[in-house]
Amino acid sequence: MSSAESILVHICCSVDSHYFLQKLQIEYPESKLIGFFYDPNIHPYSEYYLRLLDVERSCKLLDIELLEGPYDYSAWIEAVRGLENEPEKGARCSVCFDRRFEVSAKKAKDIGCSHFTSTLLTSPKKSLKQLQESGESLAKDLSIQFLAPNYREKNGTQEQNIIAKEAKLYRQNYCGCLYALGQQREHQQRAADELSSPISQQIQPNSIESKIELYEKRKKLEEQNIEYEIIKRRFLNWRLQFALVKEKKRVTLSHILPYSTLKNSYSRGKVEKKIANVYHFSRNEIKFITLDFYNSLANSDYKSIEQLLYNPPSFNSELMVRSLITNSPFDMSAIIVVEKIPTAKVELKIETEVYDDVEENLVELL
Repeated sequence: MSSAESILVHICCSVDSHYFLQKLQIEYPESKLIGFFYDPNIHPYSEYYLRLLDVERSCKLLDIELLEGPYDYSAWIEAVRGLENEPEKGARCSVCFDRRFEVSAKKAKDIGCSHFTSTLLTSPKKSLKQLQESGESLAKDLSIQFLAPNYREKNGTQEQNIIAKEAKLYRQNYCGCLYALGQQREHQQRAADELSSPISQQIQPNSIESKIELYEKRKKLEEQNIEYEIIKRRFLNWRLQFALVKEKKRVTLSHILPYSTLKNSYSRGKVEKKIANVYHFSRNEIKFITLDFYNSLANSDYKSIEQLLYNPPSFNSELMVRSLITNSPFDMSAIIVVEKIPTAKVELKIETEVYDDVEENLVELL
């Protein structure tokens, strides 16, 4: 096949690309399609890796060669400097498209393709006119052809969603840009927890890291020809944002169990009583347990709170510890692990976020 019959396809994500590439294969059956994943706007890198992982699978299913561009995130940040507060489909998006299209067009030219296009054209969240103008302008400058098919029309978006569901593709819930993510989460009145991870590196429910685990496992199951389903569940999610325990105004090393909450984030008082190895605080339903008792419940052997903080067991393991203490799946009292139970007055500050969420679970079929 000659180079004139090759089309470089800039790919943004698998949901857009899987449908778009199939439509191109039908419309240009004699052309060689080459995928090009170039998205330095995606942040954090773990989200970038997750989307790349799914694009690799999509291209493999469609028998399309895939190239990966550089993750030059710092250059992208410089390119959109001053446009941080622009809305979706605004001036920042234009600069972002120009940047990605320029690199894609040059890549097409370098490898001998006479045409290039982008799966962004099929994204319902992007302006088709904005994309066409950007692509055509760059194509003219580089003496290369830009293809701008409108696969959204005639119920294309609905068909795209059906295909994405059938192919079990990863469906991201933000465009990828740091600034759009911030605006979206602000509108939703929830923290952008995609931008942070606990110092313990414990994998949190429905975090990017947990999604990477799921889709890497999916990849292994498919390599072994093991059937599976990806099932969604609605649940109450939790994130610890800040915690501080002080006794006599001195910081006490402590570990906060999952789903611990305080109504007003701050409390002050003393430990009043002990019931079955659980020490009850005078206010706000707070409970303390010793590291020794934690070890007995978790079947672990931590020598210090510091060791527990930086190398904790899995999130689910800690949920089991919590359930053994509370005997209730609805208890959200703060449970604090310390080496020694405080005897003097204690000040606590625990800031958390609790929110309704939906996550995917991978189920192997026997």
